[in-house]
Amino acid sequence: MSIVPKETIEVIAQSIGITNLSPDVLPALAADVEYRIREIMQEAIKCMRHSRRTTLTTDDVDSALGLRNVEPIYGFASGDPLRFKRAAGHKDLFYIEEKDVEFKEVIEAPLPKAPLDTAVVTHWLAIEGVQPAIPENPPPEALQMLSLPSDNRKTEVKEDGVPVDIKLPIKHVLSRELQLYFEKITELTVSRSESGLFKAALSSLATDSGIHPLVPYFTFFVADEVSRNLNNYSLLFALMRLVWSLLRNPHIHIEPYLHQLMPSVMTCLVAKRLGNKLSDNHWVLRNFTANLVASICKRFGHVYHNLQPRVTKTLLHAFLDPSKALPQHYGAIQGLASLGPNVVRMLVLPNLEPYLQLLEPEMQLEKQKNEMKRHEAWLVYGALMRAAGLCMSDRLKMLPSLPSPPPRTVWKSNAKVVTTVSNKRKASMDNMTNQPPLKKLATDCSMGGTTPPNIGAVDPNLQSSTNNNMPGSSGRKEILGGQRLLKTPAALDHAWKDDADARRLIPLLHKHFGDSMVPFFPSPEASLFL
Repeated sequence: MSIVPKETIEVIAQSIGITNLSPDVLPALAADVEYRIREIMQEAIKCMRHSRRTTLTTDDVDSALGLRNVEPIYGFASGDPLRFKRAAGHKDLFYIEEKDVEFKEVIEAPLPKAPLDTAVVTHWLAIEGVQPAIPENPPPEALQMLSLPSDNRKTEVKEDGVPVDIKLPIKHVLSRELQLYFEKITELTVSRSESGLFKAALSSLATDSGIHPLVPYFTFFVADEVSRNLNNYSLLFALMRLVWSLLRNPHIHIEPYLHQLMPSVMTCLVAKRLGNKLSDNHWVLRNFTANLVASICKRFGHVYHNLQPRVTKTLLHAFLDPSKALPQHYGAIQGLASLGPNVVRMLVLPNLEPYLQLLEPEMQLEKQKNEMKRHEAWLVYGALMRAAGLCMSDRLKMLPSLPSPPPRTVWKSNAKVVTTVSNKRKASMDNMTNQPPLKKLATDCSMGGTTPPNIGAVDPNLQSSTNNNMPGSSGRKEILGGQRLLKTPAALDHAWKDDADARRLIPLLHKHFGDSMVPFFPSPEASLFL
């Protein structure tokens, strides 16, 4: 049944001169009229919503009629909503009150002001801190209103009667998309850190330019999870990878949150225990975190001048504290080594000899029966050796170019010709017994199935024939292959005349680590020290 009465259709037909309309046609016409009216009103509502309005106007109806190729209604051009009044004596009859306008009043009315042309003008906002009283500037009353306490301020009075404005916290509003993004990233970090989707999430964190509002939330998430899950190795590693991705993102400003991130990162480097299983390879986590610390210091060290000194102080304290566990020493050594060879030369090498005296009993089978402890001691020894070797290699690269001998050198001594050979022969037992304790450990220990390499073994005959050519002998010249070459001691004296530290470094490291230092020599200079 239509909402348009049949009587309305009959009255409209009579108003246009149709008097013989059949009663059977009236219901059909009423239903069609209702359908057309609904169609026009739906189009008008669409026009209203596209105009970002909530009030339906006659312009919306005209636009809907135009979309349906119907001639618009004339006489209702006002943009204001129509005001209907109820007709007196009728319950459902409304009308629009229209005011009669006299043409004489319209003609005699003054003309409105002409609109101003679009232009750009300049004016003074303030002159020496005083705002000039010109129409372009806000009046002083408005400035006083702005200085009043707002909704997010609270005024308190101290005991001495001085009023203090306390700024209340403001609620941080995140879009629904960012909230879903944060929830998904945290869910993958906690429960699915080994999946390919987590790798894609890390890539998004490293490149997405719209996640800056989430940086404080990620910072709090990392700090909270690290403090509560030190026994969960996989989660700790996933959190450090998340921090690494955030640091790689060039579009976010992470400097204000470093003071919240650094404690969590340092915990994963020098904590006493990371993980709860024997299969948890926390050494890899410490190596990864050491590189992360070095990256932070390199990138933000010029912004926060006390960042690297504070990190270095923390690592040095963990390294020199004998009450700390060996994994903590390992993390401290790796962290100091990642900060560069200068840090190792200034902080690690001066403390190398006393530290190795404490470490030596932990490496020997006779004094340490716990296999796990010996394994940890050997890993710490390897970290020390690598840090010292890289430091020595860096110092040697700074030396001026040294003479390089031919591939096979013939030395004449006592009417015998001896040719240098490659390091393929093993050192004899007599030579090993004369080694220092740590050097001997480096050659004959087989802890955990891993034997430190015996690199640089030399034939005793060759050693005896070259003793006269070591640095303490005279700097005379010999004829090799018809050429006159400067002997090794004189060459080293010439190269090290301005670097006494490098000259003392090699004997020191060779004393503690033996021939294991040989792989760290640069290839051209290695022959001069062998």
